[in-house]
Amino acid sequence: MAERLGLSAECGVGAAAGSGRRDASGTEWVPGVLRGSCRSGRLCTSDRGLAVCQLFGIDSSPAVPAAAPGWVLPNEVLRVGRGRILAVVGPSGSGKTTLLGRLAAEHAAAVDVQRIEFPEGKAVVDGVAPRAPLASALELLSQCALGEASLWLRAYETLSAGEQFRARLARGLGAERDGGAGGLLLIDEFGSGLHRRAARALAFNLRKVVTRRGLAVAVATPHEDVLADLQPDVLVRLADYGLANVQSRVPRAPRFSLLRRARVGAGSRRDWADFARMHYRGTDELGFVDKVFVMRAGVGGPCLAIVVYSYPPAELALRNEVTGGAYKGDLRKLNRDVRILRRLVVHPDLRGCGLGHRLVRRTLPLVGTRYVECLAAMGAVNPVFERAGMTRVGVCAQPRARQRTLARLAELGADPHAGDFEVQVCRRPAVRALVAAQVQQWYQATTGQGEGRVARQTPQMLARIFRGLAGLSPVYYLWESGVRSPESGGQA
Repeated sequence: MAERLGLSAECGVGAAAGSGRRDASGTEWVPGVLRGSCRSGRLCTSDRGLAVCQLFGIDSSPAVPAAAPGWVLPNEVLRVGRGRILAVVGPSGSGKTTLLGRLAAEHAAAVDVQRIEFPEGKAVVDGVAPRAPLASALELLSQCALGEASLWLRAYETLSAGEQFRARLARGLGAERDGGAGGLLLIDEFGSGLHRRAARALAFNLRKVVTRRGLAVAVATPHEDVLADLQPDVLVRLADYGLANVQSRVPRAPRFSLLRRARVGAGSRRDWADFARMHYRGTDELGFVDKVFVMRAGVGGPCLAIVVYSYPPAELALRNEVTGGAYKGDLRKLNRDVRILRRLVVHPDLRGCGLGHRLVRRTLPLVGTRYVECLAAMGAVNPVFERAGMTRVGVCAQPRARQRTLARLAELGADPHAGDFEVQVCRRPAVRALVAAQVQQWYQATTGQGEGRVARQTPQMLARIFRGLAGLSPVYYLWESGVRSPESGGQA
């Protein structure tokens, strides 16, 4: 496992205590009295260094043994096995890292998240669970608070320090375990360097992953606020001066702590302006918006998620199929009975914590129409709308006119997903005309006034919009409220 993750041969761990014993569920460890390695540190002998020694009465001899952290723990078994989390909590300098290292020495298959390496120059999504289906990799990345498609495509070395930690964690969680026996994943400084809300979300998702996948994890952190969501099976508290205690716990059913005070209420397009940049297609039109709802962290708190409901497009083949063509060619009836869920966005820090499907489930009845439909590209990898109570009808095929346009572009040597596509649209009138015609048709079907909207778009924006349409084969969902319009006489 270490070789597959690109780990160095050394684990940076002191000598093994030799007291661990393996059973069917993992490693049992009776630590007793633990002490870290005694290290010698050479003091600085500069003029200033000697002045400090004289000022505070410190021995200025060349080598002084560094204080070794030590703890007296109860004679209690620390079990780290499949589906379990051991958490070590304490202030800086209390010995968390050393204790984690001694635990690693007892477990031959331990992997340190801090030492996991990524293939240089490759997209992050290529380095996470590379032997598993794409859906598994995207799920792990989302659960590690990397839920943005733009981040999945970036090279590891271009991410921020906090993003790199989360990417390493996703890679570690997705690694196959040697021989099926299960390794121990070590996570030092868990949640450090992250927004506290993001750290709590990461803890909640880690608890879910460990339970569902039967992983063994040990974390060390100075932050107490993650414990409610992490729900460790064993909690070791370290304090200064060698004080420590161990608590065995029974994890509760997972429920994200922020949901306890989350509030759902009406929002506006102004709220969407704050969330648009968090959506992978934030530049797209929302159509004619009907209702917006937001989930906030308490009354008047910051927005955590948003859902936008708009008037529906004039024609959808799967809608006609499931409703028996009841709305085909009847825009008045369609606008009365149907809305489309146009956008659902959860703050990137909080994805995977259940906010999205709860927001949709709460707001579907508030839309006030018989049907609410949704076209979701993420439906192929994320069942959020099924969890919200919507019915998955099927996958939408590309319209024939768009298929013909793609074929014609291919004949002209223009690939919508190639890096030079925007340049092709800008410089080649034939390519631009094909793209503009398809964007105009799409505008006309979703928001109306297609010709005028296309005339206002730059060639670069037309290329970006068409690129999104070219890869669009979304899943179609439908929800029925049971409400019948009086004008329809109870019939669809």
